[in-house]
Amino acid sequence: MSEQSRPAPAERDGDSGTKYSERLWVPLWWWPIGLAITGLLAAEIHMGAPGLRAWLPYVILFPLPVWVLLFFSRLTVEVVPAAGASAGELRVGRAHLPLNVVARAGSIPASAKSAALGRQLDPAAYVQHRPWVPSMVLVVLDDPDDPTPYWLLSTRRPAALLAAMGVSDAGASSSAPETR
Repeated sequence: MSEQSRPAPAERDGDSGTKYSERLWVPLWWWPIGLAITGLLAAEIHMGAPGLRAWLPYVILFPLPVWVLLFFSRLTVEVVPAAGASAGELRVGRAHLPLNVVARAGSIPASAKSAALGRQLDPAAYVQHRPWVPSMVLVVLDDPDDPTPYWLLSTRRPAALLAAMGVSDAGASSSAPETR
């Protein structure tokens, strides 16, 4: 499993594939640590158990860190082109956002991430944050029917995501999110 995310190939003639796709995998170094902790726990449990019961904690516990790390890595960020006159759609996990309601967007570097997620965060904002991903993207919405003022998304490749969305970086890296 690669820690690197790769944008999907650009849309071809008549192809309705994604313009951008990224899965936010946990760092590779988490895997040996998770397996080592599980091994120590299983060894502690099996101490004193003779025979076949000595291997039972290993068989039961080793799938657990694999499941947990895969569960943490389940979030995908995609930009999907739409058929017809619509501009397309931003998909983050199960959430969908039509690109025609995006007023502006910008990247937030790692140095401004704590400010964006701190006091200046609007409680009505949609946030998909992964602590192991250093940068984020701020997507400000212009939809009077939606109470969500903006989306904050973790991404390893903010410039590629913004380019796939068809918006230029609005300079969000120099300021924290605005509230309505």
